[in-house]
Amino acid sequence: MSSLADIRLPNYPAHLLFPSPSSDDRLLCLNPYNRHDGSKNSYALAYPNALPHNSTLLRGLTIVSDTLYRTENIWHGLSTIVPFVGWYQRNKCVNADRWVYFHHGQLRSKMANWVNALTEATTGDEVRIEDFEGYGGGAVCFERAVVFRHLEQGLEREGRERVYDMMRCRARGYCGVKANGGNGGQIGVTLLLRVGGRAFKNESAVIGVFERGCEKVDGCAMKVAWSDNLTFCDQVRLLSETDILVSSHGAQMTNMIFMNKNSSVMEFFPKGWLEHAGVGQYVFKWMASWSGMRHQGQWKDQEGENCPYDNNSQCFNFYKDGKVGHDEAYFATWMADVLDEVKELKRSAKQEIKESACHCPS
Repeated sequence: MSSLADIRLPNYPAHLLFPSPSSDDRLLCLNPYNRHDGSKNSYALAYPNALPHNSTLLRGLTIVSDTLYRTENIWHGLSTIVPFVGWYQRNKCVNADRWVYFHHGQLRSKMANWVNALTEATTGDEVRIEDFEGYGGGAVCFERAVVFRHLEQGLEREGRERVYDMMRCRARGYCGVKANGGNGGQIGVTLLLRVGGRAFKNESAVIGVFERGCEKVDGCAMKVAWSDNLTFCDQVRLLSETDILVSSHGAQMTNMIFMNKNSSVMEFFPKGWLEHAGVGQYVFKWMASWSGMRHQGQWKDQEGENCPYDNNSQCFNFYKDGKVGHDEAYFATWMADVLDEVKELKRSAKQEIKESACHCPS
């Protein structure tokens, strides 16, 4: 659809709308069946009274997303949901009759369970992903379609924060958590650990550093969890009670969006990311900003094996899923500084969530 110009309005996700004046009131039709070569899928525009021969017309609203990201990864998947919620808020929270997903133009028929649950929590409706089975291989046309192909482009910081506010509030309601979250007057610290790539080399030592730091502060309560054995609602409940998230870089950090605003994030990397990861090392710093959190910095391990290659991309792949070491003295000082800041924020009650965030904007 590169020849079609997106609708671009201030603080509004870029999208295409069919039918619309820009499409000359024509409907979107797809031949969408290939799951391995996106160049073999195609589209056409057709007037309602002149649809292609042997085509199928699907009634209602269809959301179409074409992305470079894999929807199986929760951070990547969230990047496809945010623009929809931004549009949803501006369109009286109308729900879709179906979703159509493409990755590099290739048809996909599922998203990560976490992403699916967040979408259903936010919309209050089942996510029905179209697999195009049973249409005989012919063209499929849509009575009304909204197409997103540029992720979050068009949403400024205010708009992104409004989207995250709604997702946080509605996810808490979906999971039976009070809208304001929190854990009373306590300071909740969560060490959210990974298994495999980017796990800490010595988990017990790292846990010990943060436990000892927490024990020095009245009202500090620490929890240790592994995201791979938590359900969606487990993660929502855990992060709703978290004021300080401690975690190595990875998709599990996406759960920060469920914390109260002005909560803190401490992020850790294996060796090599500083030199070779490019802008990818900043994605959770940006997410913290967009969702109203405080990103308290990054610790990047400098110890370990040197890359044997001269090529940057080969070196990044060499380091990408390395283990993360620790610096006990640095971690302890850093933790103490963050705890001092969070104590002051808790006193000033700057972490409240407005229940109105759950409501569809008028």
